[in-house]
Amino acid sequence: MGRGRVQLRRIENKISRQVTFSKRRTGLLKKAHEISVLCDAEVALIVFSNRGKLFEYSSDSSIERILERHEQHSYAERQLISNDSESQANWSLECPKLKSTIESLQRNLRQFLGEELDPLSLRDLQLLEQQIHNSLKRIRTRKNKLMNESISELQKKEKTLQDQNSKLAKKLKENEKIPTEHAQCEQQNLAQNSPPQPAATIQFPSLTIGGTFQAIEGTNKGAETQPQPSTNTVIPPWMLRHVHR
Repeated sequence: MGRGRVQLRRIENKISRQVTFSKRRTGLLKKAHEISVLCDAEVALIVFSNRGKLFEYSSDSSIERILERHEQHSYAERQLISNDSESQANWSLECPKLKSTIESLQRNLRQFLGEELDPLSLRDLQLLEQQIHNSLKRIRTRKNKLMNESISELQKKEKTLQDQNSKLAKKLKENEKIPTEHAQCEQQNLAQNSPPQPAATIQFPSLTIGGTFQAIEGTNKGAETQPQPSTNTVIPPWMLRHVHR
């Protein structure tokens, strides 16, 4: 049969109580040593018997260092708890103030929108009007500043585009000028290399015996001949002598 469940209560028999204490103390010290070795934990164990005898175990060489660490941790926890309690108390005091501030801001916003103006006096309305006027002034100032910045930016872009357009137009003119110069050079080369044209036919007058003179004109290739008017001329005497002989 298995071992039954042991009820946790004070052992009335003094001898049994002492024996149980001795056994459980040894087992507790053994478990503390095992957990410190297996899990690399810092363990400090302090046990006082009912007679006031001290039994202790420390995984470190000095148990005082572990106790100091325990004190520091306990103090930090106490401070944190006290701070939490103080912060909760402060929040309980600040919460109504924050609610009142939120309600006041919401009421002012509705009044700026032209709502809930009946409870306001004449002075309150004048102050509200002045606040709105100042707000509009700041809004217009900001708007004008943004508009001026936008205009300046657009002017810079316009100047940049004009410069680019001028460069493109100049480049286009240069590209158009190159073929014209090339064509002129080709025409000059053709004129220099072309063969000379034939000279026109020279016309010489012809003489006829009998006192008439007719001009015989030479014709160019493909041209029609036209008769020239005849004129009477005097034959030199030496030619007359030659004819009579």
